[in-house]
Order: sequence, then C-alpha cells, then structure tokens
Amino acid sequence: MPDSPAGPPAPPIALSELLAREELGLRRIAGPDHADLLWVHTSEMADPYPYLLGGELLLSAGVQLTDADTYVARLVQAGAAALGFGLAPVHDTVPTALVEACDRHGLPLLEVPPKTRFTAIAQAVWRLMAEARHRELRRVTRAQQALATAAARPDPVPAVLRQLAVQLEGRVALLTADGAVLHAAGGRPAPDVQTALARLARVVAPAPTSGTGPAPGAPPGAAPSAAAPGRKPNPSSATDTRGGTHLFAYALGGGQGLALALATPRRDLGDHTVAGIAVVLLSLLTAPHQGADAAGRSAALVRLLLGAAPRDVAPLLGDGDSWTVVHARRADGTPAGALNAGALGAALGSALSDVDRETVRVLLPGRHEAVPPQPGWTLGVSGPAPVTALPDADTQAARALGHAEATRAPLTTHRPGTGGLAALIPPDRADAHARTLLAPLTEPLAETLRCWLSLHGSWDRTAVALKVHRNTVRQRIARCAALLDADLDDMDVRTELWFALRQG
Repeated sequence: MPDSPAGPPAPPIALSELLAREELGLRRIAGPDHADLLWVHTSEMADPYPYLLGGELLLSAGVQLTDADTYVARLVQAGAAALGFGLAPVHDTVPTALVEACDRHGLPLLEVPPKTRFTAIAQAVWRLMAEARHRELRRVTRAQQALATAAARPDPVPAVLRQLAVQLEGRVALLTADGAVLHAAGGRPAPDVQTALARLARVVAPAPTSGTGPAPGAPPGAAPSAAAPGRKPNPSSATDTRGGTHLFAYALGGGQGLALALATPRRDLGDHTVAGIAVVLLSLLTAPHQGADAAGRSAALVRLLLGAAPRDVAPLLGDGDSWTVVHARRADGTPAGALNAGALGAALGSALSDVDRETVRVLLPGRHEAVPPQPGWTLGVSGPAPVTALPDADTQAARALGHAEATRAPLTTHRPGTGGLAALIPPDRADAHARTLLAPLTEPLAETLRCWLSLHGSWDRTAVALKVHRNTVRQRIARCAALLDADLDDMDVRTELWFALRQG
C-alpha cells in the first residue's frame, strides 16, 4: 500500500486475526494458515483477475464457478491473499474441487456461513486495519518524541542513533560515502551484513571528490564528500536483505555525503516513517553551521524575520547565489505532514522545507537544472532565481506543480519564455503592451486564462491544475472573453494573449 504522509499506512491484517472474530463464524478449510490481508473485494465473475490489485480477501458465492483449478490459479497469479466462499444460495457446501485446488496452489480458503454477510466481513477487516493503524501511529509518535529528545542532548548524533536502534530493535550506523563508520549503535551485525550496508551507503551517498572538506565528525584523513559536477543524482534510499535481516540506507541532506544505514530483524510499515524522522534530524545535526556562508545565511534569516526587505539581506546570501523553489504534493492525494516535508527536503538536499495544507515547499540553494523525481510525490520546480525574486520563483513552482498534476507527470520544471520572437521586442514595450491588454482582468481571471492556454484549452486539465470545478473554469474563461471583447477560439488572439501573460 502507498505511504501516507501523515504517518504510516495501515499495516496488513493477519488472516488469523480475522478468523479469531467469532461473530463471523469463518473457518479455514484449505490452503496455508497464514496470509496478510490488505483489503476485501467481492466478485462473482468467472475470472476476476483483471480487477485484482493483490493482497485481497476475495469473497464469492461461486455463481460462475465452473473450472475450480483455473479459477484458483488465476487468483494466485493476481496476488490474491485468500478466498472466502459463501454458502447458500448457490452452493450448500464448498465444492471439493475448489478445496483441492486451493490446497494445490497454496491459497487459503475460508468457508463463510450462510448467516454471515460479505459486508460484515469487509467491515471487520476495515476495523482491524484501523486499530492496527492507530497502534502504529502511537508507536511512531512515541518514537518521534524519543528521537527529538535525543536530538536535544549534548551529544545529539550518537544519542539519536542510540534511540533509533532502540526503536527499531536493530543496528544503526552513520556512514560516509566510502563506507567508513562515523557513529553506530545497536548490536554488531554479521560481516556480510556490514559489507552490504556499506554497499548501500555507496548507492545513496554522493561519491567523494577532491576539493571539499571531510564530512563532519569524520576521522582524520577521511575522504572529503561531495557530489561530482554533472553526476547523475543518487537515489535517496535503498534496501536489501541478508537472510532474515532487512537492510536500509538513506541519504542525509546537506551535501555532506553521509548515509544512515539500518539492519533490522523485521520491516514494519511504521519503521520507514521512524527512519524518515531520524534522517531529517541527522541531516540538520550534521549540516555545516560554522562556515562564513552558513553564518551569512543565518544572519539573513534573522533579519528577514525581523522585518528586513529581501533586497537588503541579499548581499549576505552572496550576489551570485541562485535559489530554486520546489512545490510538491503527494501523488495519492493524501495531505502532507511536517515530517514528510522534512523528509522530502532531506531527499532533495535541503533542510529548508515548509508545508501548507497539502502542499510542501522546499527551498534549494544554488542552481538545480535537474531536480530528480521523488517516488510518491508530484513536483513543480521553478527556474533559478536570486533571493530578491523568490516570490516569482514561488509562483513559477506553483504553476509547474499544477501543470504536472493536470498532465499526470511526476515532475514539471518551469521554462522561461525567453528567446525566439519574444526576444526581438524590447522588454519595456512588451511589458507595457501586456499591462494594457490584460488590464480588464483580475488576477484570478488572468491566472485561469494563462493556465487554460498553457493546457491547450482543456477544461478538465485546467480544473485539475487550479483545483476548481470544470464549470468554474468555463465561467471564468467566458468572463475573460467578455472583458477582453475577444474571440478566444481565434488562434491569433490566443497567441497574443499567451505572449502577454508570459510577461507576468
């Protein structure tokens, strides 16, 4: 199941938990006695394979059951977790051929008594899932509090690692890109596990290059760590297994070339969230804070908070500095949380993140021509901008995110409308013409028109991008046409309006 940004997703339900609900009267009559249930699906189709996602408890009364072996084989191929067969009104008993097929293919088969409704089974599964999710949320909340308390200790990095080892009941280590251990906690793993963890660290951490300093806390003579210019972005996490041990590695943000490595005896769904919290904390704790650049940026932040104008603090950030703004939303539409905002920022290499309702905003220092897509997220990326132009970059990122969602793309980057014929017109004349042409439109109408034109006049995609109803889009575009006294079906009119809107 996909991760939920507000916390861990609902863990799968053990088949034994459902069988323990005496009021349902379910009885396993074939197949293995264990399975993990993710959801419930009811179907009387002869072949429900095309409609299964995997992990289902499929409920059926066998209305179209003719070839039991083929039916069960297709269920197993689709990844179904178990089959619940309802007695009456079609069958008085579970067909022997179905029992034998489930035993043969290793699919748990449950007998559903006539008085038990399929909806009651579905409700029981959802209730068990809700209870499991609440337990997992409480565990994650306790882990978050414990890790935050550890981060406030005088030795925060080792303290966070020790607490993480306790929460996950395994081995945790802070590694450099070349596999050197800076800090570790938990029991010492087997040599092959240590080797595998070092290999995972090299996968997620940028390769060290010359010309930069060693990572904070590295032993004397440790190799410096930084991403090589032009190098393909590394993944933010990687996993592996060794025997019964589950291995994880997460890249820390801040450009220090560090990785958090974990070796745990199990892989619970909430563990990923707990590890994400630790990644955010460790990214902040290991980021450099003593250099002149960091001091200048800290001073700039303080002055901005105290009311200074961006143009007044720009010199503290460096005259040539560029910034990139990223807007992000969860691809599954679930609301984003502060913890996931920090984890996303860390994955993108920045500790500067914020969340407003369902949208996460990340501020990346420097030019980022190729921000990598992030699994589970939809991203909109601005063009590079100086600190004085960050509000414009913020608008660019918001528009890019809307375009990405409307076109179902994982990432869209703002492309400036410079060059070509537009470059032949002096900017001041172009701006004056745009202001005159668009003067009748309010800002919401102008933005709707810009988005509608960018999506080739698609009502549905514009509605998705702006998060309004398609009828609202139609009404706004009709209002624009009336105020501008223009035929918006005319390509010449559209071209001129698009040129004007791109000036803003």
